[in-house]
Amino acid sequence: MEQAPQETRQQPRIAIIGSGFAGLGLAIRLKLAGYDDFTIYEKAGALGGTWRDNTYPGACCDVRAFNYCYSFEQKTDWSAHWVPWDEILAYMNHCADKYEVRSHIRFGTPIAAARYDESTAVWTLKTAAGETIDADFLITGTGQLNRPFVPEIEGADGFAGRAFHSAAWDHDFDYAGKKVAVIGNAASAIQFIPHLARSAAEVNIFQRSANWIIPRGNRPFSEGAKRLLGRSRLLAKLYRAAIWSYYEGLMYPIIRGVPGFTHYIRRLARRALAEVDDPALRAKLVPDYPIGGKRVLVSDNYYKTLNRDNVHVVDAGIERISERGIVTREGNEIQADLIVYGTGFRSTEFLAPMHIVGRRGVSLEEQWQRNGSEAYLGTVVPGFPNFFTMYGPGSNLGHNSIIFMFECQIRYILASIELVARTNSRSIEVTAAACEEFNRRLQKKLASAVWAKLDHSWYISGGKIVNNWGGSTVSYWWRTRNVDRDHFVLEPRQRPERTRQPERANAGKASIVG
Repeated sequence: MEQAPQETRQQPRIAIIGSGFAGLGLAIRLKLAGYDDFTIYEKAGALGGTWRDNTYPGACCDVRAFNYCYSFEQKTDWSAHWVPWDEILAYMNHCADKYEVRSHIRFGTPIAAARYDESTAVWTLKTAAGETIDADFLITGTGQLNRPFVPEIEGADGFAGRAFHSAAWDHDFDYAGKKVAVIGNAASAIQFIPHLARSAAEVNIFQRSANWIIPRGNRPFSEGAKRLLGRSRLLAKLYRAAIWSYYEGLMYPIIRGVPGFTHYIRRLARRALAEVDDPALRAKLVPDYPIGGKRVLVSDNYYKTLNRDNVHVVDAGIERISERGIVTREGNEIQADLIVYGTGFRSTEFLAPMHIVGRRGVSLEEQWQRNGSEAYLGTVVPGFPNFFTMYGPGSNLGHNSIIFMFECQIRYILASIELVARTNSRSIEVTAAACEEFNRRLQKKLASAVWAKLDHSWYISGGKIVNNWGGSTVSYWWRTRNVDRDHFVLEPRQRPERTRQPERANAGKASIVG
């Protein structure tokens, strides 16, 4: 962000879709920069994104709380080093109220489509109710984890018991004394399974593949520590930097497959696995892929829960769902009163089901189906002027706090909006050549990451890693610290008489991927 807009300058109309950490953070920074003509369109009746939706028992963030908040609004009185969903949601509501952006949110307003008009350089949004809204800039902050994935299993509609996804937990259903089947055993499942096991008569975990799990080591913050961190802004910054450095210095080399680091984390995982008493069960729980190839999970109580007499791991595979329960591929029927889908999200279907149409009537869905989901810096797409997506293709992390990436993207979006205003342009658009070269280098970087050693994961679509950033967070910060004008076309408000081509700004080039 180079400078705040002047009061006399006509403010652009800015539409933000989604009120999770990305959209909320952008709204706050817009407010602080002097922009006021912006609206967040939120499909639900409350803000919070994934932390509003995921309220299952034990729901907790896998990143230390001190780094899972905005750097400009550092919370220093977290209850523990890792905190549950409701504490995070309370923090987000605090931010919305403190920075007075709640009045900019239109709740219960899902956006069904958006179309760019080349003649006016205006985006027209269409709500699910049919209302049309015009905006000069369109920014999506819907994230990668907003659409639960429920696998299509034969017979599911005929199940006589209760069934729901972990992201739509039915808190009115009493599972005490019931037989529960859990499909999936990844990040969400290992959090709610220990809670189910405490009161359910039986919990059967249907495991497709084992996960690498390391101890969380969670503990509460002492009152003294809270006071000390609250009184010293410098100490709070240093502590935040120390946590960031730990993730960057230890977990990032694992993604790159550095042997020493990989060996260390594998030892932690093996030590945690030793908490399982049964040798045969331990053998089932050893992953058959390199550590880091899928998300490394953290838990202090999952393995201990598997020692309970009422908990069983089933790795025979699911053939179908019957009226009474789940039938395995071995032909065994395991009865259930409740089926919980801990099967994750449609993470590679970015921005679906919204229908976003750019230049020449080309939809974003069509473009991404043709080329694979990709964006320049995970934020801008050629053919879609004045459009930005946060947490888009190529910007997910496997080793550090995604809030860091959001703040980089927020700074980049604000700088882009300012550039349009400062150059008296009406639109900004990344060139196809810049986007193609960026993604070519990104895919080359990803090809040497541990994720590429797997044929399938939630990072991969059509054989291509589409979700993740291939470098360090430092390299992403470096690439987004300013807008490389050689990679963009700025369309002037009044075209020069002797040219019909948009003006290309000149500036020095920067490396594509750090």
